[in-house]
Amino acid sequence: MAVKIRLTRMGAKKKPTYRIVATDSRRPRDGQYLELIGTYSPVGDCQVRIDEELAMKWLNQGALPTDTVRSLFSKAGIMKKYADSKEKKGN
Repeated sequence: MAVKIRLTRMGAKKKPTYRIVATDSRRPRDGQYLELIGTYSPVGDCQVRIDEELAMKWLNQGALPTDTVRSLFSKAGIMKKYADSKEKKGN
């Protein structure tokens, strides 16, 4: 099973909010997901909430983030921590 970390759309028409979820890549965008990692609201003052422990857990298990999620994780510093943890395991 190929797991991806991606966004699922929520919210009203023209007022989107997104959930950051870990899901099977073959499932539909707004379909069933394995675990909720965080939320993202681009409207207004752009709020992002990410559970860092869950994000690291799924990244360490081999889940691939989409480009948008990778960008959100980078801004939150999660991708840097993930890269550092991979370096420590490699040494």
